[in-house]
Amino acid sequence: MTLATGSAVRVACRAGKLAAPTPGLAPGFVQANLVLLPRDWAFDFLLFCQRNPKPCPLLDVTEPGNPVPRSVAPEADLRTDLPAYRVWENGELVAEPTEIRDRWRDDLVGFVIGCSFTFENRLLEANIPVRHIEQGVNVPMYRTSIPCRPAGRFHGPMVVSMRPLSPEHAIRATTICAKLPLAHGAPIHFGDPAAIGIADIAKPDFGDEVAIRAGEQPVFWACGVTPQAALMAAKPPFAITHKPGHMFLTDLRDGDLERV
Repeated sequence: MTLATGSAVRVACRAGKLAAPTPGLAPGFVQANLVLLPRDWAFDFLLFCQRNPKPCPLLDVTEPGNPVPRSVAPEADLRTDLPAYRVWENGELVAEPTEIRDRWRDDLVGFVIGCSFTFENRLLEANIPVRHIEQGVNVPMYRTSIPCRPAGRFHGPMVVSMRPLSPEHAIRATTICAKLPLAHGAPIHFGDPAAIGIADIAKPDFGDEVAIRAGEQPVFWACGVTPQAALMAAKPPFAITHKPGHMFLTDLRDGDLERV
């Protein structure tokens, strides 16, 4: 089974053949975070995304009850086409299913949000190492002390992803990623994790620990798991998200997001 395109990844998910993290799959295709919320919570969340574009760059918003994100993947189904989901009730995680057809509601609005996995192919093409892909694990993600701008009922800390890089690679990665603002853009922090409220770099809040080698420093990007921290704080009665690292693969190419 080849997973060379976003469509191929979605088909594998829909058939129950893929339930693993998606870094490195379908290189060149845009990966995305997912948030599904009842219609009466959707405006507040839309405003939260608009006020916090670095961690929450919007790619598409669906009509209530429609599981098809027409702008980014018109043949997709958000109920089945991700490797794994998270189901939330009153801000508490209650399940991590591999499809959500039995939990779908006619009032759910889908938010498709840009993901840093999108720029990783560009880094690899530039011979910049991506450690979690090298090690075959999920990217490490951390809650920070950086507050997001609140919007309506939504508030909470920014979550970041981390990739260890040498200073030279960090500079080149910044130049590459700055051209992809809808995939979180340039890093937000280099170096000391404690400066952004991360107590122990070896203990990510989401994902897996990766090796930081001699001559490297941690480099942090805003992360699309930030909405999950906001859900925990706002406590909507019902919500569904992707499981961290288990992304939605779109039909967009990374060049579609590039700002020249």
